[in-house]
Amino acid sequence: MKAVNTLAFMAAAVSGVTAAGTPVLAQRATTTVTPITVTGNAFWKGSDRFYIRGVDYQPGGGTGAVSDPIADSAGCARDIPYFTKLGINAIRVYAVNNAVSHDDCMNALAAAGIYLILDTDTPLYSLNRDDPKESYNSVYLQSVFATIDAFANYTNTLAFLSGNEVINEVNNTDCAPYVKAITRDMKQYIAARGYRSIPVGYSAADVDANQFLMAEYMNCGTDDQRSDFYAINDYSWCDPSSYTTSGWSQLIQNYTGYSIPLFMSEFGCITNTRTFQEVAALYSTEMTSVFSGGLVYEYSNEGNGYGLVDISGDTVTITDQFTYLQTAYANTTDPTGDGGATTTAGAASTCPTASSEWEPTNDDLPAIPAAALKLDSTGAGTGPGLTGAGSQESGDSDTESTGTATAGSGTVTETAGSSSGTSTKKSDGGRIAAFDPKALSVVLVVLLGMAGGMFAL
Repeated sequence: MKAVNTLAFMAAAVSGVTAAGTPVLAQRATTTVTPITVTGNAFWKGSDRFYIRGVDYQPGGGTGAVSDPIADSAGCARDIPYFTKLGINAIRVYAVNNAVSHDDCMNALAAAGIYLILDTDTPLYSLNRDDPKESYNSVYLQSVFATIDAFANYTNTLAFLSGNEVINEVNNTDCAPYVKAITRDMKQYIAARGYRSIPVGYSAADVDANQFLMAEYMNCGTDDQRSDFYAINDYSWCDPSSYTTSGWSQLIQNYTGYSIPLFMSEFGCITNTRTFQEVAALYSTEMTSVFSGGLVYEYSNEGNGYGLVDISGDTVTITDQFTYLQTAYANTTDPTGDGGATTTAGAASTCPTASSEWEPTNDDLPAIPAAALKLDSTGAGTGPGLTGAGSQESGDSDTESTGTATAGSGTVTETAGSSSGTSTKKSDGGRIAAFDPKALSVVLVVLLGMAGGMFAL
C-alpha cells in the first residue's frame, strides 16, 4: 500500500486552503454537465451512449455515525482527485442531509465530469420491511421529496434510487407494492414540480429467488407506475472467474429483452483477491446490449474488506484494490456506437403472478397518502436532515395511504377503500443490519434495526 497525502492532488478541485490547512472548494455555482437521459434500454449523454463507471461512496458508513459526504466540502476536495485517478464518471451515495447546501461538492464533481446516483432514504426516513404499510406515509415521503428538491437542479444528478435491498429474502416480497409506489410518487413529484426528467429506479438485492421477479414488477403496468431503470447488487463474479462461471451469461439470458436501462449498483466480490477481471466483461458487447455499466462497492474501507482506499483525516492511502480497479478501468474501453442497446421505447414487462416466491396478487398499488399528494403543489419544504423523529412509526389515519391506485388510472390519486392488492402483514424478513450494506458494525445493527431502504443487507 502506498500512503498519499490528499493535498498533493488538490489543484484541479480546490481554490486554496484555510489557515489551518483545510482545503476549500472553489465556488462553481454555474458548473454544468450534460444531463443523462433514458432512451430505450440505455442511458445517453446527448447522442452518445453513457456507461456508468463508478464507485459507491459513503465514508464513515461503517463507523456508527451517519454523515453526508456531499455536504463535506473538505472531504470532496480530498477524494475527487482519486475519483479522477480511477477514471470514473459516477458515484453512488446512500444517504444525505436534505436540509443543507451541497453546492460546493456537486459543482466540484461536475467540474470533474462526475455524476451522482443518489439514494433518497436515510436511516430514520425509510421504508420498514417488517411493516411496509405503516412506514409508507407522508412523513417519509416529505423527506424523500425534500431530497429531490435539494438535488434536482444539479445537472450531474444522474438518478434517484427509491430503495436499496428492501426485499432481501424469499418471504418479504409483500414490500414490493410499497417500493413501487414510492418510485411512482417520486416520478410524479419530479414532474409536478417542473424539474427535468431525472430517472428514478430501485436497487435490488443479490437474491436469486426474486431479483428478476422484482425487475419484471418494477417494469410492468402503466408508464406512471414503471421504473425508469432497474439496478442490481451482484457479487457473483469472484476472481478468478469468467463470463460463464460467474453466472453473468445467465444474467444476460434472463434480462435480454428487458426494456429499461439496467446496471450494477454494487459489484466486486472479495471472496478471493479481487483484481476486477469482471470490468472487461461488464463493458464488453456480450454485456452492453443489456447492462449500462456499474459501481464498485466501495470507495473507502469501512472495516469490511471492500474498501479501495483507507482514509485518515486529510490523508488517503491507496490499497492494492484501488490499483487493480484503476488498471481495469484504464484497460477497458466502451464499445463503439450504441453497444447493442435498444434505442426505441420498449414495451412494459408482464407483471409476475403470485406464487410461493412472490406475494403481490395484482398490479394495484397503495395510493399516495393525501398529505403527501399536496406536496406536489406546495413543494416539500425543509427536509428533516439526518436527525428528527423519523418516519417508520409515523403511520396513522392522517399520514398513511387509505386506498389503492389502480393500474391504468393515469394520474395517481387516492381512492376510498382498503388497500386491496397490497399486504398489510408484518413480514418475516430480517431486519436491517447496518447503515453500510456490507459493514459489520454491531452498534448499527441495534440503532438501525427498524430502517428499510438503503440500509438493508
